[in-house]
Amino acid sequence: MLRLTLILSLLAAPVLAQDPGAAARQAAGALEEASEQLDRAESARDRVRALTTTVKAYEAGLAAMRDGLREAAIRETELSRRLQGQEAEIAQLLGVLSSMGGRAAPGAMLHPDGPVGAARAGMMLAAVTPGLNAQAEALRSDLEEVTALRTLQQSAAQTLQQGLTGVQEARTELSQAVADRTDLPKRFTEDPIRTAILISSTETLQGFASGLSQITEDETRTQLPPIDDRKGALGMPVQGEILRRAGEADAAGVTRPGIVVATLPEALVTTPTAATVRYSGPLLDYGLVTILELQPDLLFVFAGLDVLYGQTGEVLPAGSPVGLMGGRAAGRDPSPSVEGGGAGRTETLYIEVRQGDRPVDPLTWFASDKG
Repeated sequence: MLRLTLILSLLAAPVLAQDPGAAARQAAGALEEASEQLDRAESARDRVRALTTTVKAYEAGLAAMRDGLREAAIRETELSRRLQGQEAEIAQLLGVLSSMGGRAAPGAMLHPDGPVGAARAGMMLAAVTPGLNAQAEALRSDLEEVTALRTLQQSAAQTLQQGLTGVQEARTELSQAVADRTDLPKRFTEDPIRTAILISSTETLQGFASGLSQITEDETRTQLPPIDDRKGALGMPVQGEILRRAGEADAAGVTRPGIVVATLPEALVTTPTAATVRYSGPLLDYGLVTILELQPDLLFVFAGLDVLYGQTGEVLPAGSPVGLMGGRAAGRDPSPSVEGGGAGRTETLYIEVRQGDRPVDPLTWFASDKG
């Protein structure tokens, strides 16, 4: 018979009641809602705004799906290893439960110590029976959870692929909607010759930013709403993880006053509030750059984009798209091992904030995990 110590050790084993697959299932619902948003955007009056919302919904749903699947895979591995390590105990437990469930033979009712011993044994068996049943129920629950998690992961590839296809379609339509947009106010006209001279005569971002006023023609005084009261509460312009903070050295030992955010390929970058596009184009070794003026003497610099939206001089409403990150999201292996966690965030966006011609820590403006 199973020894009492073994029974007690089994009963003491922890049983986790959490459901790591819930996040993946909720994300699947978010992706379905994003697909419906894409259909509604077709007839939206402001298609740019509607499609921007749709792309961000897809990106949030895909990120949640990847995170949920990664947690589900970890949980499935944990349960499988625990069940494999308990194979001997499980076999003994099943044997005890099987013998308890059958009809006892007459000889099984006898005890070497007579009626008193039989009574004591019966009392002990009655005490441990609920625990045995509870342990059997916990094992059954673990087995069912493993099966459910495996089924979830098997069906996730199709869900992820549909989401990737949907977000790619939304990005394409957004690019076309931005190109067709003609209703944005324009604060000034860019002089391309002055811009070229300024770029060729400056070697630093600071020098270029200081000379931005030189590239304008027919500038009008457009007063945007002040945002000083929103300092520290602005939303991040892109979904991702902070890779380097202001002043932290990169692999080459170079430090910059801005932050670097790791993003997924083709992630959408938006302006956190209404802003004037002071510059949009290639700059020095930063790649494609957008410089936004949110209020006088406050510039937000986004560098490292692959696609730029908006033209220099335009005034963008809050939440407007300013560009896409590089890389290719469509056609990639959508398995959790490739898409999950930071491994899929292959692109980097550099964000610098300049106030009064001096750089300041961008995280003093954004609502994020400042750690």
